[in-house]
Amino acid sequence: MPRSPRIQYENAIYHIMARGDRREPIVFDDTDREMFVRTLGELCAKTGWEVFAWVLMDNHYHLAVRTADANLVEGMTWFQNTFTRRINTRHRLWGHLFGGRYKAILVENEELSSGSHWGDYLVALMDYLHLNPARAGIVDGTSVSVADYRWSSLAQGYALSPGKRPGWLAVREGLDLLGERDEARGRRRLVERLDRWAAAERPKEAGWVEKEGQSLQSTLRRGWYWGTEEFKERLLERFGEEAKKKRNRDDRSSGLLKDHGIRDAENLIEEACEHYRISISELRRKRRGDWTRASVAWRIWKETTVSQSWIADRLNLSSSANASQTIRRFDAVKEKELPALIRKWKQL
Repeated sequence: MPRSPRIQYENAIYHIMARGDRREPIVFDDTDREMFVRTLGELCAKTGWEVFAWVLMDNHYHLAVRTADANLVEGMTWFQNTFTRRINTRHRLWGHLFGGRYKAILVENEELSSGSHWGDYLVALMDYLHLNPARAGIVDGTSVSVADYRWSSLAQGYALSPGKRPGWLAVREGLDLLGERDEARGRRRLVERLDRWAAAERPKEAGWVEKEGQSLQSTLRRGWYWGTEEFKERLLERFGEEAKKKRNRDDRSSGLLKDHGIRDAENLIEEACEHYRISISELRRKRRGDWTRASVAWRIWKETTVSQSWIADRLNLSSSANASQTIRRFDAVKEKELPALIRKWKQL
């Protein structure tokens, strides 16, 4: 059966979920969990994504994200490949970490909805994610609060004051949709409401809702959108024909995809050449001990989703292994040891 297309557009909101291969663990200890959060932050820095909610369990994770650009596939490819590589390196493992294809369900958003209640679907999704530990029996809402489960955006974002949470987490907007102010009382009311739901008679159904015959569970099993019928019709009107043409092709060949990573990387190279007052040919000919080319490779790796093999080819670094080594070496250099012009480029 052909794979269904990934519909991508600017400011799209997705419910993303991925499980471990054969439902086995994707994290083994708190160091791995911290690495997951750190990698998620790097993803947002590279892609411009904003996260409304996330939860990490032992063998799967959920995200509610908004993509500023049409770059879902590009971002998820980088995220899952990078996290897999880091877990495998740390635990001396090999092979796939995640099983099958990640789920990416489009969530109704304001751009494709004329109704005033579009946010209801995102609110339901945020609650569903934050109540995952209750459905798993890890918290009960009474003796153990939902906010006591450390590995979610509730504990690491919504329950915290603004200065203590990451900038890529859209807490203020999320609280506004939830009808709460970003102040101690509003954050406390949110946690109390979730705890009451977790302590209800059927905790395994905490966060379950059904709208227009849909539920979040059914969309993960066989759906592709979470929203009103109007939202579905607008998606089909905007993307239906292209999706039909795409049905027998791989995602990466679709006109729905634009390689934003390559665009951003080329822009960085152009900016670097202007900053260093050299041509791309001169940049590519820089000798190994010169930090100029290494600084450009480092910025591209930090700020885009292109692969190290792309960086190696574009900057004449001979191989992805050499590009990786160059980036690591530059990252380890103390700023005071770099020439002023390179320090300035690094800080831009």
